[in-house]
Amino acid sequence: MITSKIKSLAGAMTLIACVLAANPAAAQATGEAQSAASLAVVMEFLANTAPDKVEAAAQKLAAPDATYVSLNFDNPELRKIMPWTGTNKGPKAFSSLFLKVSDYWKIEDFSITTKIASGEDVAIFGKFTYRSVAANHVVTSPFSIHAKVHNGKMTYFQFMEDTYATAASFRQSGSWTLKTSTNAAPFRVGAD
Repeated sequence: MITSKIKSLAGAMTLIACVLAANPAAAQATGEAQSAASLAVVMEFLANTAPDKVEAAAQKLAAPDATYVSLNFDNPELRKIMPWTGTNKGPKAFSSLFLKVSDYWKIEDFSITTKIASGEDVAIFGKFTYRSVAANHVVTSPFSIHAKVHNGKMTYFQFMEDTYATAASFRQSGSWTLKTSTNAAPFRVGAD
């Protein structure tokens, strides 16, 4: 009886040793699977941002308490120009942003150049070209996205772009006089 218990214990120890030896590979495979799944969620959302698809995509892919940060955390002056900017919550923040963007610009190009995923974190980089609907100005900007995905839902999404250029695509007239450092002379931007 003692011999069979020793054999059972030895068998259990061998099984545990095999599991522990395989664990780094299993952990890496699990991490790679999580990374791929996270990237797939974000890419599915980006593929469905057209006005007729974005509400369903946001409901399916954004967590109920998801945070969407567009261009800044909170800038009331920029919000007057682009009302979707700042920090907003929930799937409606995701869909309303893209619905408003389609009212302000015609998207002429949106190209992804780099996709990186690590576990729940996703980073996407690229460029876009927009034509403002009201002023007919064209602007090309780089963009970056940082998203977090948990249990198949986006919980965080931050979109960054050349905000100076995109806001200037609505410019009708006017200029600013700027002084950037104590050693620099004032200069004008946006002059007619």
